[in-house]
Amino acid sequence: MKRFRIVIRIAMTVIGVGAGPGLYFLVAKVLETAGFENFTQLLTDWANLVIMIVLAIIFGLIFNFLSPSLANWLQRKEKQLKSLPTIDMISGVAGLIIGMFIAYLLSRLLQVLPTQMDWFVLLVSVFAYIVLGYMGISIGVTKRDDIKSLFNIRRNKQDEEETFGSKKKLLDTSAIIDGRIYDIALSGFLEGTLCVPAFVLTELRHIADSEDDLKRGRGRRGLDILQKIQQLKEVEVEILNQDVPKLHEVDAKLIKLAQMLDASVVTNDYNLNKVAGVQGVQVLNVNELANAVKPVALPGERMFVKIVKEGKEQMQGVAFMPDGTMIVVQDARNLIGKDLEVEVTSSLQTSAGRMIFARIV
Repeated sequence: MKRFRIVIRIAMTVIGVGAGPGLYFLVAKVLETAGFENFTQLLTDWANLVIMIVLAIIFGLIFNFLSPSLANWLQRKEKQLKSLPTIDMISGVAGLIIGMFIAYLLSRLLQVLPTQMDWFVLLVSVFAYIVLGYMGISIGVTKRDDIKSLFNIRRNKQDEEETFGSKKKLLDTSAIIDGRIYDIALSGFLEGTLCVPAFVLTELRHIADSEDDLKRGRGRRGLDILQKIQQLKEVEVEILNQDVPKLHEVDAKLIKLAQMLDASVVTNDYNLNKVAGVQGVQVLNVNELANAVKPVALPGERMFVKIVKEGKEQMQGVAFMPDGTMIVVQDARNLIGKDLEVEVTSSLQTSAGRMIFARIV
């Protein structure tokens, strides 16, 4: 970073030293074109030399003084360009080229004017290149979807199905802290690259540094899980330094980054799941996966369970399977702590998981 600032300072100083004399001769040329006498020929060679040296020193100092501001501006733009979608960059460059080409044609048309109007041609040409170049970039980025269709950049459905497994998967803070993502990755069911955005890592670090003991423990567990995932040979883990500076909430940043990278989000946050789905981002919900792989209890199947507490309805008792599935047993309210053989009557899938209803055999 320091070396970059030094290079910018040296380059700006050199440009300033050359800009001073260059501006001096440019003004003289414009005045001569407009009909005024060339005053550089009225002065002696020593006088012209002194003026150019003074201007070179003045402009060199000015440009040197402005170099830190330019370096900061370039660094900000570099971060913005890194987070800019590739299609936006392609569209902007295409618009810039078209704008510059139109400006070139306009400047060529102005060449038919008399020689006395060269100063006017120069000013209009510079103005045209600046304005049309900017308009080309702006229109190109705005019409990026049309450019996608024009060049057939959008993949067809078959290509999406073939490359689905290789899509990047952005890990949410909740999925990392939960820890089950490590077991899923270890099993080999996850394909592609697991990506951890830098802002998610920052949030995880803040949770680990919290004064609250519970939050601190959760944060440290998340960091430990992430370190274990990085050591796995079954998956590739990548830390993304891309940010969305215009957004402040981590969930909003995650959804926007997933849209930019055409990636999916791995989470067990119910609200993030719904919001991402509304915005067209694919979500891999750890809770839904856990519910999907739970064993299915069919009506008529028998099993042994232990009643652990009372149910909500009258005369109901509640038991649990080893995977945490709740079993509601009829007429078992007064049999807490006892092992019973029950028969499954029905099952119900809810947002919280699967519930099984049974009766005593």
